[in-house]
Amino acid sequence: MTKDSQKLQKVLADLGLGSRRQMEKWIDAGRIFVDGKRAHQGQRVTIDAQIEVDGNKVRNLEAVRNTRILAMNKKAGEIVARRDPENRPTVFANLPKLANGRWISIGRLDISTSGLLLFTNHGLIAHRLMHPSSVIDREYAVRVMGKLSEQQLETLKIGALIDDSWCRFSDIRYYNGSGLNHWYHVVLMEGRNRQIHRLLDHVGSRVSRIKRVRFGPVILPKTMPAGKIRELDTRDVQAICKWIDVAPIIKLDSDSTMREKGSLLIPYPGLDVRGHVYTQV
Repeated sequence: MTKDSQKLQKVLADLGLGSRRQMEKWIDAGRIFVDGKRAHQGQRVTIDAQIEVDGNKVRNLEAVRNTRILAMNKKAGEIVARRDPENRPTVFANLPKLANGRWISIGRLDISTSGLLLFTNHGLIAHRLMHPSSVIDREYAVRVMGKLSEQQLETLKIGALIDDSWCRFSDIRYYNGSGLNHWYHVVLMEGRNRQIHRLLDHVGSRVSRIKRVRFGPVILPKTMPAGKIRELDTRDVQAICKWIDVAPIIKLDSDSTMREKGSLLIPYPGLDVRGHVYTQV
């Protein structure tokens, strides 16, 4: 067991309890105790520290901080929330149990959108991958009614002011289709609420289905069934953490029935994926 110390707010954020700034507020509010004493700003702790949050012990820190990332092929009709007052199905109900800490969704998909959704038990990973400063794109397969004209395609790439926000696709390409149903792959640099719907509505096109197929360098395999969860292997986790400058804790002796052979990462600016064997996409 390592005795290296880290800042308390970083440890708590890495456990998935919230952002570092939020943890600092909790420390100031007296909600956190370390080894029986009220925590203070700047405090450093080791992996075997006895930490309490609101009187509840945070147990087995070493096990919780084994850095993990999950990929889910989300079903349409499920919401990305831990609880729902309307009792709609939630993606969190299907995630594996953790001994401590919690799963954090890396971004969201609305209830009607299916496809790639990522989760981690490491708060800083989630924060870095979601933050706009990371400039990570998202790719979606979109089915529309009728084929788009060249003028519509140009407008979608140039963008438009919609509800006081400038919206655009950084890329849009025809995929396939026939009759009324035609598929396009579109790329967004950020995941604003219903941005795909609003953009296509703006050019007079009707969306009938949306599926996310890529989040930055992480792809959704074509053979992955709806509702399936797959854990990224150790090399993928290490590559992502190095890319976003996060220090992971990897247990080489840990195993998971959700892991499969092959990488879910594709070549991407700044990401080192040399030697990885890619899954078919």
